[in-house]
Amino acid sequence: MNSNSKGRLEVVCGSMFSGKTEELMRRLKRAEYAKQNVLTIKHQIDKRSNQSHSCIFSHDGRERFAFALDEKNHDLSKILELANKNIDVIGIDEVQFFPKEIISVIAQLVAKGKRVIAAGLDLDFRGEPFGVIPFLLSIADDVQKLQAVCVVCGNDAHHSQRIIDGKPANYDDPIILVGAEESYEARCRTCFEIDKPAQWSVSKELTRSTTQV
Repeated sequence: MNSNSKGRLEVVCGSMFSGKTEELMRRLKRAEYAKQNVLTIKHQIDKRSNQSHSCIFSHDGRERFAFALDEKNHDLSKILELANKNIDVIGIDEVQFFPKEIISVIAQLVAKGKRVIAAGLDLDFRGEPFGVIPFLLSIADDVQKLQAVCVVCGNDAHHSQRIIDGKPANYDDPIILVGAEESYEARCRTCFEIDKPAQWSVSKELTRSTTQV
C-alpha cells in the first residue's frame, strides 16, 4: 500500500434506538476479522448502562471494550497517542458529546491513513443539529443515516423524544441528559413534540457566501 495514502471517515448517525452502536460494533468486528487492529473510543459521559464505563453498550445488550475519554485537551491528545502506527481502524461512539476539537483529531487520524468510524446522534432532543455531527457529515467519505421505529405510530423515526415525568421535555431544558428507554423515545416527525419550533438557523458566513455566488 502507498505509504502516502490517506485514510477515510465514515459517519453512522440517527436517532436513539436506531442501531448506531450496533452498526459501529459490526464494522469494527469485520475489521478484526480482516486481521486489522482496532481502537474503540467513547465519551465518558455515557454511563447509561450502570455498568463499567470502559465499554460501549448497544441497546440489544452487546458490549465492547472502549477507552472512556472526555473533552479535556489531554484526553483528546490521548486519542492520537492510542492510535499508534499499529492501529488501523478507530471507532468513536457518541461522538456528538465531544467538543469541536475532536474534528482536528479525526482529521489528523485520516491524514495518517487511519479508517475512522464515528457514530452519534445527528439531532438533539429539540430536533436541532447536534454538536460536531453536521461538520463530520460534510467531510465524511461515507454516511449512513439509520432510522428507528416511532413508538407512537410505527413509522420510520429520526427524532429522539425526551420524556420527563411522562411528558415531552421543554425546549429550554438542558441539551445533555443521558438516559435510555425511561428518558427517551424514538418518534417520527409527525409524532415528535416540542413546545418551540427547532431553530434551523444559517450562519452569517454561509448566508454571505451564498449571496455572492
